[in-house]
Amino acid sequence: MSKPFIMDHPLIQHKLSVLRSTGTSSKEFRELVSEIAMLMCYEATRDLPLEETEIETPICKTKAQVLAGRKMAIVPILRAGLGMVDGMLALVPNARVGHIGMYRDPETHMPVEYYCKLPADIEERDVFVLDPMLATGGSAIDAIDQIKKYGATNVYFLCIIAAPEGLEALVEAHPDVKVYCAALDDHLNDHKYIVPGLGDAGDRIFGTK
Repeated sequence: MSKPFIMDHPLIQHKLSVLRSTGTSSKEFRELVSEIAMLMCYEATRDLPLEETEIETPICKTKAQVLAGRKMAIVPILRAGLGMVDGMLALVPNARVGHIGMYRDPETHMPVEYYCKLPADIEERDVFVLDPMLATGGSAIDAIDQIKKYGATNVYFLCIIAAPEGLEALVEAHPDVKVYCAALDDHLNDHKYIVPGLGDAGDRIFGTK
């Protein structure tokens, strides 16, 4: 079972504090989500394998390390996960991007899937699933279920804020998935919102209510 990685980098924690604030505009919020995703991508890709190659510098030929031909896919959970895509692509521009659409039923609080489009060779790729908020864990669990049905075996999940309830549910449902969070918050309230959280990430990214 992979142990969730809770990031404590000072830059991430500072940006997260600004992200939470009600005084942060949608423009600033979008920029911060992208920046935090980029910093998280740096950490989540730390163990990607390398191989040696020969290059020529302006001075001489030398041995150097490059990524060992691993294919990557980024799969945001719509719609809030879209806010993390550009930050990831800034570091891994050759990654393919799939999409999974989920929304939470306002009565049952359960995820409902309405869209799924993944790279045709998803089973050959390291798959990074993105969603800023991990609340109950339902959407993340269902999205990863779907991705695994298409043959993916090496899956990562990146979220900015997690509730203990959602993190526990995700790890129990998918113990093989590598989970990265920028912050682990206190609990879910009666409406299944993360406390202290930051509100609805999708609304704050796209300026809707």
